[in-house]
Amino acid sequence: MARNLIIYYSRAGENYFGGEIKNLEKGNTELVAEYIRDAADGETFKIEPAEDYPADYNETAKKAKAELKAGARPALKAYLSDISGFDNIFVCGPCWWGTYPCVVFSLLERLDWKGKRVFPVITHEGSGLGSAPKDLKKICRGAKIEKGLAVEGKSAAEASDEVKAWAKAQI
Repeated sequence: MARNLIIYYSRAGENYFGGEIKNLEKGNTELVAEYIRDAADGETFKIEPAEDYPADYNETAKKAKAELKAGARPALKAYLSDISGFDNIFVCGPCWWGTYPCVVFSLLERLDWKGKRVFPVITHEGSGLGSAPKDLKKICRGAKIEKGLAVEGKSAAEASDEVKAWAKAQI
């Protein structure tokens, strides 16, 4: 039986949600990652930056844009060192400036992706998957990048059935 890993970064607190800034107790991407974990009987790894992003959403957006422009790889609190025991890896994150936040790339660039099946998963407010699949192809060398899933953040809390059905169909 295939082993499944769900890697995710999610932001609670102030988020752009349905056209306005709202305070979320749990980030949209974390909800989606939990649905995938449950459907795929997988393990999760939560990406946590060593230095938290600002509490203010607009300040976080500015910082994320600067990181992307600079090609930054912010330090993380913890890193995965080995994914050899997994067959399928779901990479989940919010769409920040058209792709994953740079903290996601901080982790992914350190791993050996040979022979892995990788599924891009993005929560968004209108941009879909953005360039996430293309960016994963560059970073996850040796992996097969599979069809991804884009979930509107404002719908994440009600997307359990849809996400679980998608995840089960992938494995």
